[in-house]
Amino acid sequence: MAYSGADIARLTIAPLFVLAGLIHLSRPGFFAPMMPSPVPYPHAVIMLTGIAEIVGVIGLFVPRVRALAGVMLALYALCVYPVNILHAVHDLSTGTGLGWAYHYPRLFVQPLICWWALAAGGLPRRRTSNPG
Repeated sequence: MAYSGADIARLTIAPLFVLAGLIHLSRPGFFAPMMPSPVPYPHAVIMLTGIAEIVGVIGLFVPRVRALAGVMLALYALCVYPVNILHAVHDLSTGTGLGWAYHYPRLFVQPLICWWALAAGGLPRRRTSNPG
């Protein structure tokens, strides 16, 4: 059985989003310090993001909603990028966090995660030529 690029993207990104979702649900306190102060109900937001990650992965394996799931996971990764930047700035400026060894790759890879989610959703789709 040959796997397509979308199949490989799906099979490789799914465990990462599931793991992240499970961590959000099981250890919300880990994410609380990263939440920007204007975000209302930070605990609820953390829990909902964990659910969103897991539901997004499920969607990647349902052909009818696969493309939508890929887009939504890519948008999710894009939307949390500012929080990742704030987390990095806080950790690096106070010296109390994970340091450059974690934050530099994390910030650098975030755009790749967006692309990867789109690829897992089977996007972009190839256009077929219409001969007239």
